[in-house]
Amino acid sequence: MSLGRRETQRPIDATRNRWSFALGTLGRDMAYTLVTMFLLVYLTEVVDLDDTTMWSITGLMLGARLIDAITDLLMGVVVDNTHTRWGQFKPWIAAGALSSAVLTVLLFVAPAARGPHVVAGFAVIYLLWGLSYTVNDIPYWSLLPTLSFDPRERERISSHTKIIATLGVFTTVIAVLPVTSALGGDTRAWTLFAAAVALVLVAGQSVTLFGLREPGLAPPSDRTPLRAVLALVLRNDQLVWTALALALFMTGFSTTTAFGVYYFKYVYGDEAMYTPFAAVLGVGQLIGYATFGLLRRRLDRRRMFALAVATLTVGYVAFWVAPRQMAWLAVAGLAIFVSQAWVTVLMLAFLSDCIEYGQWKSGRRNGSATFSVQPFVYKVSGAASSAIAGVTLIVTGINSAPSADAVSPAGITGLKAVMLAVPLAMMLLGYALHQRRFTLDEARHEHIVSELRAQGDIPTQDDAGR
Repeated sequence: MSLGRRETQRPIDATRNRWSFALGTLGRDMAYTLVTMFLLVYLTEVVDLDDTTMWSITGLMLGARLIDAITDLLMGVVVDNTHTRWGQFKPWIAAGALSSAVLTVLLFVAPAARGPHVVAGFAVIYLLWGLSYTVNDIPYWSLLPTLSFDPRERERISSHTKIIATLGVFTTVIAVLPVTSALGGDTRAWTLFAAAVALVLVAGQSVTLFGLREPGLAPPSDRTPLRAVLALVLRNDQLVWTALALALFMTGFSTTTAFGVYYFKYVYGDEAMYTPFAAVLGVGQLIGYATFGLLRRRLDRRRMFALAVATLTVGYVAFWVAPRQMAWLAVAGLAIFVSQAWVTVLMLAFLSDCIEYGQWKSGRRNGSATFSVQPFVYKVSGAASSAIAGVTLIVTGINSAPSADAVSPAGITGLKAVMLAVPLAMMLLGYALHQRRFTLDEARHEHIVSELRAQGDIPTQDDAGR
C-alpha cells in the first residue's frame, strides 16, 4: 500500500480522514510534552545537576531551540518543493516520526559521568531531536489545510486533532511522575517511560500514514526559492500579526505549564498533588475542545476570541489569589485550560485561512511555507519559556535549595510572578495586537476563496467536508 498516492477516483471518507489525521498526534504530543515540560524536571530533580551545569544546559537548550525554529521555515520550503510518488507530505512525516522516537529515548539516558563533554553531547542530541521533530511537524500540519477549503471543516479537523493531542499531553502529564516513581524513580525509570512514549508515537503516526487519503483538492504548492520565502511571509500581513499574537500566547502559556511540578512542590507543599491537578486540567482542555463547535454556532470568531481571553484572565487572576486549597486551584485551572483550548483552535483556523490570503495577495500558493510559521512560533515560544523557567529556578534559589522548606518567601513570590503575572501580560498584549490588526474574518476569507475559484486557481468543488 502506498503511503501517499492519491486515489481520487473513490469518494473520500471525511470522517475517516479527520480521525486518521487526529490520531497521528497522540504520541507526537506525548513526546513533545515529555521533552518540553519534563526534561528540565528530569535534569534538576532526578539527574540533580548543579547550578553551573544548569546555566550551561539552559543556554544550550535556548540556542538549540532557536536554531530549530529557523529550520521550521526552511523545512516549509523543502516540503513545498517535494513531489514524490508517495505524495508531498507523507515521506517526511514517516522519516521525522522514526527519528524523533529514537532521539526522545536518548534524551532520557543519563550519562555515566559529568563534565563539558557530557553537556556538549546532550546539546547535540537535543538539537537533533528538535530537527527531527521539525521534519515530522511541518508536513504533518501542512497536510491539514489541503483536506478542505471550508473553514468550518478545518475547525472540525482541528478540534478532533486537539482532542487527541490533549489526551496525549495529559496522559504524559498525569502518568510521568507516578509511573517513574513506581519504576524506582531513577534515571532508568525515566528511560523506560520515554521508550514507551516513543512506541506510541510511531503507532499513532502509522495511523495517519496508512489511514488518511488525500483528496487532492488543493493545487500543488508553487516551487519557491529559499530566498523568496521570507519575502512571501512578510508580505502576508495577516500571517505576521497572527504569528506575533500566537507567539505571545504560547510563550505565556508554556511558561505557566513549565512551573507546574515546581509550584506544587515549593508553593503548594505537596508534589504528589500535581498529578490529580493535571488530570483536572486535562479534563478542562477536553471540555474546551468539545465545546468549541457549540459556541461557534452562536458566536463569530471575533466574539469567540474575546470570550476566550476574558475566561483566561479570570482564571489567571483566580489562581494568583486562590488559597492553597485544591478546589480553588482546580476551578482557576479549569478556566485557564478551557479558554486556552479555544484560543488554540482559533489560531489554527486563522493560520489556515492565511494560506488562501497569501495566494490571493501574491499569486503563489505556499501552504507548507505558510504553515511552518506555526511550529516556528511554537519552537521560539518553547525556547523562551524554557529559558525563563531555567533562569527563574536558579535566581530564586529553587534549584540549589536542599529541600522545599529552604526556599525563601521572596523566591516563592518570584516563582508565582513569573508563572502567572508575566504570562497573563503577554497574552493580553497578543490579544490586543490581533484584534487591532487582523482583518481576515470569515466573510473576507469566503470572498477571497470565491475569487480564487473564479480565476481557476483552486478547484470549484470541495468534497472534503461532506
